[in-house]
Amino acid sequence: MLTKRIIPCLDIKEGRTVKGVNFEGLRDAGDPVELARRYSDEGADELVFLDITATLEKRSTLIELVKRISTEINIPFTVGGGIKSVEEIEELLKAGADKVSLNSSIVKDPELINRASEAFGAQAIVAAVDAKQVSDHWDVFVKGGTENTGKDALKWMMEVEERGAGEILLTSMDRDGTKKGFDLELLCKVNECVSIPVIASGGAGTIQHCIDAILISNVDAVLAASIFHFKEIEISELKRALTAEGIPIRPS
Repeated sequence: MLTKRIIPCLDIKEGRTVKGVNFEGLRDAGDPVELARRYSDEGADELVFLDITATLEKRSTLIELVKRISTEINIPFTVGGGIKSVEEIEELLKAGADKVSLNSSIVKDPELINRASEAFGAQAIVAAVDAKQVSDHWDVFVKGGTENTGKDALKWMMEVEERGAGEILLTSMDRDGTKKGFDLELLCKVNECVSIPVIASGGAGTIQHCIDAILISNVDAVLAASIFHFKEIEISELKRALTAEGIPIRPS
């Protein structure tokens, strides 16, 4: 088994960290710079920063905030939200991001994955997929989860891999913020379809949920927000539990 990663996520709106349930009912979760520093100090393996209203508001990611956070942490840093071009990706990488997360823009223009991967390498390109169950399958949603594209999520994730994405950040909209556990059925199906790393997002509420996501669906990383923001679970505590289960992790 390859080394697994623990990744806190900062959902950003108007310069603050927020968290909701099923992409709705957002509440304030703190200052993103302070949270980023805390997670870096506590032993998080990576950090994800998502400017969740950038696409809806038709603006670019909050680049000054990205610069501030990058100076405070010493772990890999993924940034997403409203990124529409190779030029914007380059600007964010120069501002301190190690990877960029692309969602709505690559659904609209799939060739952006090819161009970005060719320009910066697959390791810098994360395809973010917000998936929601519709009948017996999962559809891809964009614009902060407000618009159903009608795309089949599994087929779309196979396509992003073929186009050069180096990783998939898969969020179950049905589980997001519910703390009822990850969508193991969806995660298992995805890992049958793709060979690039998959980050599980949406539903973390307990340590066991994270263990199950790794052992049952074989994801490469688990991402969580509220359980870390509000100190319901400490990163060090989670890492100790994973180690006890025989799951290889990076030392803090």
